[in-house]
Amino acid sequence: MVHPQALDTISIHFGLFFGPFAKLLDEIKFSRIIFREKNRRSDNGMDDYMPPRYQLLGRIGEGVHGVVVKARDLSNDDKIVAIKKLTLRTKHGWISPNTIREIKVLQNSQCENILSLLDMYPDLSGISLVFEYMPYTLYSKMKDEEHPLSRHEIRRYMAMLLNGLKYLHELKIMHRDIKPANLLIDKHDVLKICDFGLARLFNDQDPSKVYSPQVATRWYRAPEILWGCQTYGPSIDMWAAGCVFAEMLRGVPLFSGATDIEQLALVVRTLGTPILKEWPEVRSLPDYNKIRFPNAKGERWEDIFPSFTTKHEIGLVDGLVTYNPSRRLTAEEAMHQPYFTDGDES
Repeated sequence: MVHPQALDTISIHFGLFFGPFAKLLDEIKFSRIIFREKNRRSDNGMDDYMPPRYQLLGRIGEGVHGVVVKARDLSNDDKIVAIKKLTLRTKHGWISPNTIREIKVLQNSQCENILSLLDMYPDLSGISLVFEYMPYTLYSKMKDEEHPLSRHEIRRYMAMLLNGLKYLHELKIMHRDIKPANLLIDKHDVLKICDFGLARLFNDQDPSKVYSPQVATRWYRAPEILWGCQTYGPSIDMWAAGCVFAEMLRGVPLFSGATDIEQLALVVRTLGTPILKEWPEVRSLPDYNKIRFPNAKGERWEDIFPSFTTKHEIGLVDGLVTYNPSRRLTAEEAMHQPYFTDGDES
């Protein structure tokens, strides 16, 4: 049974045909029966199962939506791959909408800045997705004190992030969890967006469509969501991209609140109290009148960035990290800002 929240992803927009997906479910049931009969359990349990073509090398990490392991593809010149093991069902027995979202976004994405899905197979707990192995994340790159990001690298990474977002938004997909840990970097220094467990289709012709406000990692969460907005759009990804860009420039997160209220307080202190003439819709946000902060004039971007930060760099931050979602730069607009088009500044 499919949870009602997953219905928007099981649509002609993603091109999901129930036949292949039902076949996959049957394969999962069959694999469970076979393994029960053979009683093939590893030291770590039956969830370590993978087809013979893959040789397990070790665990990479574990996130909210699954465990990621490193493996060798014996059928493809011993290529190193990453395998993400996803639970197919929730604790209530529904088919997990997050799992379906991630699979369908990846199956329908053909962009150099979106992580490539190489293979998919059923295992004993759900579905395993096989990806190209990416040795770095943007987060790990930023934390490497011995090799700090150069200005050239920051420009390249930001251009690739925007290109990936432009592609997704043209497909009417919001990522909803853009952050440095979800931006992978391969051995050729190419950045790719990953982790589509929170991705959703959006309809810009229906601004009243409701989405969950419980999305995005707090430090990269747009202010309208922090104030409880449920009718947002792809501009939330652009706010997050702006925060990521600012973090690359500063070396530390732009807003790092420990709670949602503290996060809002940091945003207000930095941007100033929202001006109703510039963002009249803020008054209608569900939690706007429930949370009061002292009036703030805001800070100058020049005062919170390193002294060598250029006007074009600050200009791009200002165009993305702005209150009114309708005034935020789109991915395509951001790619044509002077920061990218005017070359290096002195």
